[in-house]
Amino acid sequence: MQIYLPIAEMSVNVFLILGMGGAVGFLSGLFGVGGGFLMTPLLIFIGVPPAVAVGTEANQIVASSVSGVLAHWRRGNVDLKMGIVLTVGGFIGSSLGVWLFALLRGLGQIDLVISLCYVIFLGIVGGLMLVESIRSMRRRKSATPQRGKLHKHTWVHGLPFKMRFHRSKLYISAILPLSVGFFVGILSAIMGVGGGFIMVPAMIYLLGMPTVVVVGTSLFQIIFVTANVTFLQAYANQTVDIFLALLLLAGAVIGAQFGAKAGARLHGEQLRGLLAIMVLMVCGKLMLDLLIEPSDLYSIGLQH
Repeated sequence: MQIYLPIAEMSVNVFLILGMGGAVGFLSGLFGVGGGFLMTPLLIFIGVPPAVAVGTEANQIVASSVSGVLAHWRRGNVDLKMGIVLTVGGFIGSSLGVWLFALLRGLGQIDLVISLCYVIFLGIVGGLMLVESIRSMRRRKSATPQRGKLHKHTWVHGLPFKMRFHRSKLYISAILPLSVGFFVGILSAIMGVGGGFIMVPAMIYLLGMPTVVVVGTSLFQIIFVTANVTFLQAYANQTVDIFLALLLLAGAVIGAQFGAKAGARLHGEQLRGLLAIMVLMVCGKLMLDLLIEPSDLYSIGLQH
């Protein structure tokens, strides 16, 4: 069954979009990511214009993240105080990101920038997470495991404006989570992602949060930052296709509940390893699209 998308100016199969939304919602609950790192490229692959894919995907991430947070909240795996600090930084970063998006779109370079950002960030993050997860699984299988510190203390832990985060058992500078939230907010606006593929590793390795708390807290922050991105993209750039968003939302809400249940059965290093493999697969596909010569070298576009 086909439906016409007025903003994207194309027709799509309803069941295909519902299935994509459900699959990405499942990943949201499983890994603690909004799923935009996968959904935005998938939308581009089926022909949705990159600018519309970015603006609309931010809307879908809100629903899948809400569903995932509710599941993790019931298990007590959300650090509310840390989530609020991350959200403040995310609001500032996402507002700046939407302005940059509009500037690049006016210059006609937004499609290229979106693809390059995905290749660079997904490649780096996916590679690092895969290496670390393999090391963790090897240590877990070791006959003589050693108990290490919860997290290592570096120069960043000596920064001022310290706050105590009881649920995460941390006493660190508020500058750290604010900076992480700010950076992820910019990526959320430009790439149409919740930023979980950056947020989750940063919360684990930079902030030193326990993995069990990271997933729920990441989703909590993603809700408010992507909601801000959705509003600003619709107002400033008119790139949010409501019909496409509703179809993605319907599948995502259901998928996130199943993902949260499945995630409770896996160890932290296993979750990170699976997420790393998916990130690298998407990165590889986007890189091929950039390198392979297109069949049609020239196209005619309309200046908005």
